[in-house]
Amino acid sequence: MPSPSLRLAVVGAGAAGLVAARELRREGHAPVVFERAAAVGGTWLYASPSHADPLGAAATHSSLYASLRTNLPREVMGFLDFPFTAPKLSSPAAAIDARRFPGHREVLRYLEDFARRFDLCDLVRFETEVVGVRREASGRWAVTSKKLGEKGELDEEIYDAVVVCNGHYTEPRVASIPDTWPGKQLHSHSYRVPEPFVDQVVIVIGASASAVDISRDIASVAKEVHIADRSAPASTCELQPGYNNMWLHSMTDRAQEDGCVVFRDGSTIKVDVIMHCTGYLYDFPFLGDDSTITVEDNCVDPLYKHVFPIEVAPDLSFIGLPWKIIPFPLFELQSKWVAGVLSGRINLPSKSEMMEDVKAIYLRREAHGWPKRYTHNFSGDYQFEYDDWLAEQCGHPPIEEWRKMMYAANARNKAARPENYRDEWDDDHLVAQANEDFRKHL
Repeated sequence: MPSPSLRLAVVGAGAAGLVAARELRREGHAPVVFERAAAVGGTWLYASPSHADPLGAAATHSSLYASLRTNLPREVMGFLDFPFTAPKLSSPAAAIDARRFPGHREVLRYLEDFARRFDLCDLVRFETEVVGVRREASGRWAVTSKKLGEKGELDEEIYDAVVVCNGHYTEPRVASIPDTWPGKQLHSHSYRVPEPFVDQVVIVIGASASAVDISRDIASVAKEVHIADRSAPASTCELQPGYNNMWLHSMTDRAQEDGCVVFRDGSTIKVDVIMHCTGYLYDFPFLGDDSTITVEDNCVDPLYKHVFPIEVAPDLSFIGLPWKIIPFPLFELQSKWVAGVLSGRINLPSKSEMMEDVKAIYLRREAHGWPKRYTHNFSGDYQFEYDDWLAEQCGHPPIEEWRKMMYAANARNKAARPENYRDEWDDDHLVAQANEDFRKHL
């Protein structure tokens, strides 16, 4: 039988927290959303970095840089029933960003519109940080929070369940560079604009989307940019097409006291700055051992379907852990599933069955030869298998075929036009299908 309305704590008011709050309320629950920023948006809130630690340790600002544009077309990005359409021409001219791959401010505008459309802001306690979550003997959860700026004021409340939506772009992962190396280091988390790198020699460690964007950004003003990619063969030293000051290398081997950095092929470069575009770590500082999860080599374990800790399911859940995905639709389907499970409308398997499923995920990872840190990597078609499984559990239609095809077309276009894929494409027929589909939601 469905349970009565539950009082639920949601940690975070980014995209995951907003859609979780909507789905939980739709299911008849009473969510309270805790957000340490002063506004909704999460990682899409642009903020100046703290200069206390350029490597970003314990930073609370977002990871956005000024020039960031989405690497997915807006049609695929949006929530399933709230299309991410271009702003109308009647909008203030300064606010219009109708590009298919818009800048970060347009994504924030979309999330703000989503929050307004579904009256979510009244559910959010802004500038309030969750500092502790403790499981009571009753099975309910004590959530301790503090209002930022108020010294010593802690508030503890009891909730039936906790939904964690705090994202995974705040705790930087950095490469190991000895303290004796005299140059400047920073993580992409603290990068905003290229001007500080004028006429400097910069090494960018990493080959992710941010590494690609930032290396090109910096190359516009730097003397030299050298990209260190651990997947590149040791002998790699390639001038990048369209540039006369940017090279791709294998990974760095060591950094020396004289300011030089040595690559695996033995080549040496005198460097001013090392930019770590090396990703982020899952971090849940407010959770204790009673959460029953561990985080080791960036694997949150053990989670059933990347959402529920098996021992305390369904009273603790995580929305938005997977990566290499289309984020917003996946967050939405996870949220629908969690909301239905909490109400008793959807049943979970037994603990032993859930653990067998977790073991199967690990076997799949090992069969692909992936390291443990790739546990939540949904590259390839797996994300759509997962999305459609969630949709089936919730009685929701599967992900639209045009969305799947557009995601694949964008990946091909990005490989063929790495410099221009955001402005040139060949899938207008899929855009037409998407716009036709959107008519039922507009």
